[in-house]
Amino acid sequence: MSRVELKQLRKSYGAVEVMKGIDLVVEPGEFCVFVGPSGCGKSTLLRMIAGLEEQTSGQIEIAGRDVSFDEPSKRGIAMVFQSYALYPHLSVRDNIGFGLSLARRPKAEIRQKVDAVGEILQLGPFMDRKPKALSGGQRQRVAIGRAIVRDPQVFLFDEPLSNLDAALRSQMRLELTELHARLGATMIYVTHDQVEAMTMADKIVVMNAGRIEQVGTPMELYQRPATPFVAGFIGSPRMNLFDGDVARRMGCDVYGIRPEHLLISESDGRWTGQVRHVERLGADTILHLDVPELGALVARTDGNCSFHPGQVVQASPQPDMEFFYAAPG
Repeated sequence: MSRVELKQLRKSYGAVEVMKGIDLVVEPGEFCVFVGPSGCGKSTLLRMIAGLEEQTSGQIEIAGRDVSFDEPSKRGIAMVFQSYALYPHLSVRDNIGFGLSLARRPKAEIRQKVDAVGEILQLGPFMDRKPKALSGGQRQRVAIGRAIVRDPQVFLFDEPLSNLDAALRSQMRLELTELHARLGATMIYVTHDQVEAMTMADKIVVMNAGRIEQVGTPMELYQRPATPFVAGFIGSPRMNLFDGDVARRMGCDVYGIRPEHLLISESDGRWTGQVRHVERLGADTILHLDVPELGALVARTDGNCSFHPGQVVQASPQPDMEFFYAAPG
């Protein structure tokens, strides 16, 4: 387990600054997730930690050592990419042990380590298969195994589940979380998927336009989003956010209320609106309302609710669940 510290990390391409002074500490053994929309800088930041992108200024420390200008192989990291990057002509066993073979480690040591990793990742029955004979999830486990066998100080994951279907992503989220608990390793994980961030992370770093918007546990970000950007990014469906005249009537620049924090009634409420569309998701129902006083409003209700398009309803925020923000910047 190793500590990772970033100090005023900046990256520019010519006159364009894409990483704008990042300060961050990832504690030993943490599962830290970088999350944000496409183009926010999360993958660039991960690649800078890995040594695949050179910072313009600032410092990167791993395990108390300044690695800012070290080669990737000298940083004590292992990286798992979105693409599995497996050698198609090699078996699972040889793919996992390839780095150790390249380093000319003794064959007995390689076999022992590869077998141990295969057991951890439940790959035992597949060790002699070629990648083409594996499912997508099994191939991703092989890629992860190739990282584990190196016994790195820090694991770096760059959107490793994005090529998998929804059911397999859910399964792999659980497996990665269990793997982290078993290894106790420091892991930094990049995703644009807030579900992955919320379900896997000890610490989430929300990024926007090359800056860190907020750092916290999943529930801290959900319950106390520091900015309108975080409020709108964390949570599904996203928070209802209003500015302009609506917000000014509330005494702020940006007003927010989460869909699940709205009470919908046929008779009593703060706002009157008409149901425009109903999404029935089983356990939950999502209502899309037209509220003259606000505009479009999304509410999350019980799956058994009987509301229907065209119906006039009343909406009210739950007590102490409203958010009031000053204008960003």
